[in-house]
Amino acid sequence: MLEEVFRDEWGRVLASLIGFLGDFDKAEEAVQDAFATAAERWPVAGVPANPGAWLVTTARNRAIDRIRRERTLAEKIHLLPVPENVMDELDDTVIKDERLELIFTCCHPALPLEGQVALTLRALGGLETADIARAFLVSEETMKRRLTRAKTKIKATGIPFAVPGAHLLPDRVDAVLAVIYLIYNEGYSGRLDLGAEAIRLGRLLVALMPDEPEAHGLLALMMIHHARRQARFSGEDLVLLDDQDRSLWDLREIAAGRAVLDRAMELGGRGAYVAQAAIASLQARERIDWPQVAELYRRLVELTGSPVIELNRAVALAQAGDPAAALRAVDGLDLDGYLYFHSTRGELLRRLGRDEEARAAYRRALDLATSAPERRFLTRRLEQI
Repeated sequence: MLEEVFRDEWGRVLASLIGFLGDFDKAEEAVQDAFATAAERWPVAGVPANPGAWLVTTARNRAIDRIRRERTLAEKIHLLPVPENVMDELDDTVIKDERLELIFTCCHPALPLEGQVALTLRALGGLETADIARAFLVSEETMKRRLTRAKTKIKATGIPFAVPGAHLLPDRVDAVLAVIYLIYNEGYSGRLDLGAEAIRLGRLLVALMPDEPEAHGLLALMMIHHARRQARFSGEDLVLLDDQDRSLWDLREIAAGRAVLDRAMELGGRGAYVAQAAIASLQARERIDWPQVAELYRRLVELTGSPVIELNRAVALAQAGDPAAALRAVDGLDLDGYLYFHSTRGELLRRLGRDEEARAAYRRALDLATSAPERRFLTRRLEQI
């Protein structure tokens, strides 16, 4: 029970304490104390009717006690909005949910991207530093430094614990969505627990910003992709979409993702995440409408200007039956250092019967491949030509 409450309440309780204290480290210490107290008391006394309120109240009291120990009452207590311990006085009706403020603080553009990601997972997800470090394949000490630098920057530069003003909100929402999507993509490469954490963060953002269509679009995109996770690998080998065992797809999650996508469309969503979710939804159909997928990629290119998206459009053109047009599109891209540019060229050249050029393209892709599954896949492709 405590573990479930931890997952559900950590971010909310921490956000409340940061808003109360204005200090990440002091807030974390107080919240950890509160959860430790809960672990001792709840098995004996039972879980409170409002566990989140109990944790916020206990954490605030622990923070006040610590501040009183660190400084004299005369110096510090007048700065605190609660002058004395308030155990059992709060309930869910008076605890403001400040997680949205916490999300925007963690994803502030003044912080380096790696710090935004680490702080989001720690503060909103409650992940331990060691777990975050393992997910991103760095040492625990490296991850500790990232978190410390991010918290120090927030304090030193006075980054506000607040939702941005209306004139800043569109750009800042984009930054928040980008951080969550980056977390998901790390999980999509095989670390499924991180993918699930990104979806949980996406659900939280949708709950806190229910009228933001791109938040719904990102959540739908992640859910539909995540539903196919078990079929993406056979052992440690990559499996392309056409070759995936569809019995391994989670059809309920796909349906749930499509429902979220429908809501994004109802809200007038026409942005990049909504378009990508629509593509993912089409690709999860039993019969894929590749011309429609190609058209959605064309719209996505207009939105983003990304050559990588143009590369994906070319793949859709080939799947729709026109590999020659796809190759012309690919050859117009400046992506020489990109692995999938060369693997895509190799596949298109193979389909057009230009085997020697296909081999050269696959060899170039192999030179750029860094993961063992990618290298095995490309080696098999070379052997098949």
